[in-house]
Amino acid sequence: MAVRSILRAGNPLLRKRSQEFTEEEIRSPETAALIADMFDTMEKAHGQGLAAPQIGVLKRLVIVRLFREEGSGRDRQESFIDRVLFNPQIEILEGSKLGSWEGCLSVPGMAGYVERKRRIRLTFLDETARKHEELVEGYDAVVYQHECDHLDGVLYVDRLADPRLFGFDEDLDAKALKAIVAGR
Repeated sequence: MAVRSILRAGNPLLRKRSQEFTEEEIRSPETAALIADMFDTMEKAHGQGLAAPQIGVLKRLVIVRLFREEGSGRDRQESFIDRVLFNPQIEILEGSKLGSWEGCLSVPGMAGYVERKRRIRLTFLDETARKHEELVEGYDAVVYQHECDHLDGVLYVDRLADPRLFGFDEDLDAKALKAIVAGR
């Protein structure tokens, strides 16, 4: 398929709310081509997820690649799961937050510390327009929240826990930032 250009922060399309897919649109050859392009684009950029608005398509579509490790030592195996979500909806569930350093293909070369809910209920349609509902916890919940934010015109920089916890990857001072996080 094709690698598409990723829009960067400052592009007004990244701040717009995306439109839902119809079941007919989900099953169309054009949408299948869009999904393939999104995976090609994400892989080329070494990303873990991509939302359609990031390539200028204002539709409610997110792809993610979730990494898994099984076993330990020499028996450890790594794998991944690719997910395609149409019209995803997130319900934040009660519980603690998970703080992590986030980056984004639309904010290249930068990272920021964001605290998100650790547990969510995720509802979405798959590539056959079949509805799914899942409880998601931990880092996977963070990934889904980050990508689904794009569908509503929200970037992770809007959710920084502290503006001091944001900067260029190569300039972030891990020791100083760890002290700021600990003091929050």
